[in-house]
Amino acid sequence: MNNLRLTNSLSKKKEIFKPINPQNVSLYACGPTVYDSPHVGNARSLIVFDVLFRVLKILYNSNVTYVRNITDVDDKIIEASKKNKKKIYEITNEITKIFHENCESLNCLKPSVEPKATDHIKEMKEMTSSLISKGFAYENKGHVYFAIDKFKDYGKLSNKNLDDLKTGARVEISDLKKNPMDFVLWKPSNKEDPGWESPWGRGRPGWHLECSVMSEKYLGKRFDIHGGGLDLIFPHHENEIAQSCCNNNTKNFANYWVHNGFLTFNKEKMSKSLGNIISITKAVKKYSGQVVRLALLSSHYTQPLDWNDQLLMNQESVLKKWYNLYTNENNNNYEVDEILLDDLNTPGYIAKIHELYNAANKGDESKRIKFNNACKLIGLFNQSKKEWEDSKKSKISVSEDYILKKIEERIKAKNKGDFSQADEIRKELSSKGIIIEDQKGKTTWKVK
Repeated sequence: MNNLRLTNSLSKKKEIFKPINPQNVSLYACGPTVYDSPHVGNARSLIVFDVLFRVLKILYNSNVTYVRNITDVDDKIIEASKKNKKKIYEITNEITKIFHENCESLNCLKPSVEPKATDHIKEMKEMTSSLISKGFAYENKGHVYFAIDKFKDYGKLSNKNLDDLKTGARVEISDLKKNPMDFVLWKPSNKEDPGWESPWGRGRPGWHLECSVMSEKYLGKRFDIHGGGLDLIFPHHENEIAQSCCNNNTKNFANYWVHNGFLTFNKEKMSKSLGNIISITKAVKKYSGQVVRLALLSSHYTQPLDWNDQLLMNQESVLKKWYNLYTNENNNNYEVDEILLDDLNTPGYIAKIHELYNAANKGDESKRIKFNNACKLIGLFNQSKKEWEDSKKSKISVSEDYILKKIEERIKAKNKGDFSQADEIRKELSSKGIIIEDQKGKTTWKVK
């Protein structure tokens, strides 16, 4: 029996995972709203659910459907379009392309399905009409709102009652609502904004509606796991549950709700106002996708993680050491360790990889293969040793000719007995990320 345990935000407990249908395990994770370059906070969610997808594929013989959507119609996209004086499709195409490049550099597997919101407007209008006809939603001046007081379980995911939710809640203020907490299913669009004809006039869907429609289309009215960042619990996931359960007359929407914790930057909250948002593109350019991936797996997914240069440098050193035992033998004999089955305990699993490395480093060939498989299971070692080393070289700011010239100058200085100058050259190269080593009368260099 595969005793995978996951922290379920719905029950606030760690539970044994029992799929609805072991022949088709279903996983939905909220994907990006494509209005700006994805940042490292988004990368954490991407990598957490990529690891979960990998584990489920092994446990259930690849009988897993993983859906990760792209939100390509949203108020933030419209704002970005106006601010950058670009057409909507130019913004969404550009950011979607960057997102896919980021996924590749982080070695995230492609999801089974990657639906776009704009390809599912018909189904969104149908769900909106259905909710109105069933008495769960109402129309007012081209706006359609979900009436939250019609759903008695509203707040069960965030574990708050309505009074708690009203306090400081980030909800749209409107006189058109019967209840201030009612949320929009459909809203009117101006002529210059994206819009589709509907029974309520030209308009566009609400964000929450998009995920309910796309998850149902590809996974059904009830499915196994719904994932996302902690910030999505309220109102996004709470609203998804309300509209889907009411429309489909089901007690549950997703059986397990899995949420990853926040990322801070040097102990401060990441925010645009503080200017400390780091894009995935920038992070992988500076450190490499594997380093970023290992850094984001170094803390348990439910816990906060502080993003800082020391963390990244530490993970880079670890990978550099691990690559000494890299092998391209691929027998695909991946075993999901009990540590990883315990709520995707990646820090514990990484500690186990260190143990395997130490054993393999003493010449145990079977441990070397297990070590390599363990790294690959969590998405590492997707580059050969040469590719890894070349990627490190490409990040240094000086050419190989420059380094060799400096080494030659250092040898001449040592031959003249000018050890002070030789030491200065070593320090200069070190400041540029180059380590030089003297062994058996030869001087070699490598990237830090």
